[in-house]
Amino acid sequence: MKPIQIAPSVLPVDFSRLGEAICELDEAGVDLIQWDVMDGQFVPNLTFGPDIIASTRSLTKLKFEAHLMVLTPEKMAGRYVEAGCSRLIVHAEACSDLRATLEMINTLGANAAVAISPETPASAVANALDLVDMVLVMTVRPGFGGQKYMQDMEPKIAEVRKMISAANLDDKVNLEVDGGISVETVSGA
Repeated sequence: MKPIQIAPSVLPVDFSRLGEAICELDEAGVDLIQWDVMDGQFVPNLTFGPDIIASTRSLTKLKFEAHLMVLTPEKMAGRYVEAGCSRLIVHAEACSDLRATLEMINTLGANAAVAISPETPASAVANALDLVDMVLVMTVRPGFGGQKYMQDMEPKIAEVRKMISAANLDDKVNLEVDGGISVETVSGA
């Protein structure tokens, strides 16, 4: 079994302390930092543009991943790679051609990953596993921080893990669980 990695989001941070918070996360020993990017279209909120991410890149050697909760991720992907994100996570629901979007991200030199929202079946990522290094299962509705972990997503988490194993991709594809993770919920995730 692969070791568990901790990838906290900077979404709940007081934005006036963003740089300081990134340094604190680095000192705390997290594995990487996740930027929850929202465009006000795929989800109702707006968050981080690539310029904000780029302005913090020099503060840490930790890897950055951008969780693109945006309507047309293929139009923005290049800017987030240029900003210093080594992994881009796109939502299966947001891509008109998921495989083409993932191939483009890989061509840009970043790791491609795919996310699925609670209402999306695990099967939505089945034909894309060979193009990603990670599948992210949302255990909250995308677009808002501070939500309660949806325990009823645990069968989907298990189903995605089985799909990865059935494709003989256990060594290549990680599984990430996003939303409401705490000391109390991590064992189910």
